[in-house]
Amino acid sequence: MIDRTTAYEVRARKLTYLSPERLNSIYDCVDAVISAQIPGDFTEFGVALGGSGVCLAKALGDNRRYYGFDVFGMIPPPTAIDGARVEERYKLIASGQSHGIGGDQYYGYVENLYDVVSRTFAAFGCAPGDGRVSLVRGLFNETLPNYENLRIAVAHLDCDWYEPVSYCLNFVWPRLSPGGFVVIDDYNDWEGCRKATDEFLSGRQDAAFVRRLPHAVLKKT
Repeated sequence: MIDRTTAYEVRARKLTYLSPERLNSIYDCVDAVISAQIPGDFTEFGVALGGSGVCLAKALGDNRRYYGFDVFGMIPPPTAIDGARVEERYKLIASGQSHGIGGDQYYGYVENLYDVVSRTFAAFGCAPGDGRVSLVRGLFNETLPNYENLRIAVAHLDCDWYEPVSYCLNFVWPRLSPGGFVVIDDYNDWEGCRKATDEFLSGRQDAAFVRRLPHAVLKKT
């Protein structure tokens, strides 16, 4: 089993919104693909302050890479399919009144967030651009087409709304190795995320829920 102490460090530094249970769930996926020698890299779609990404990057070993995709700024708006509760949540964010972890500044308001997150990764010995860790800035539909050749073992989707979740699921799945995992962080939190996931799974024969709590985890069969 890989060392999980990084999870305590990123939570102590208020670098992740994820609970210990959710971080351990991601680590369970990492342990499983390492144990079974499932090929592929670790990817994250929605990096925020970088805490969970650091956990993944520290667990890479010698033959894997980490890719973190994010706008590294204000989260893009939801659409009508996400529902009224999400609309109200986004209005609060857009108003500048949202709070971050423990009352800190909300990460979407942080100036030069890309640079801040890059320094966080470097502080944990995982500097972006070292050949093993890449932070990719931009909207998913603009950046992901440049990464068609990815082979993925674990994907962490923390992108909240219906459209980005749907887009990322459809990008990840054909590149996910059999036996690999997709962690969908907001499945139980936001209606649009759950709807996008359930639509994606409808009629599929190569996907199974490993768990639905504390977040959803899919395994490619």
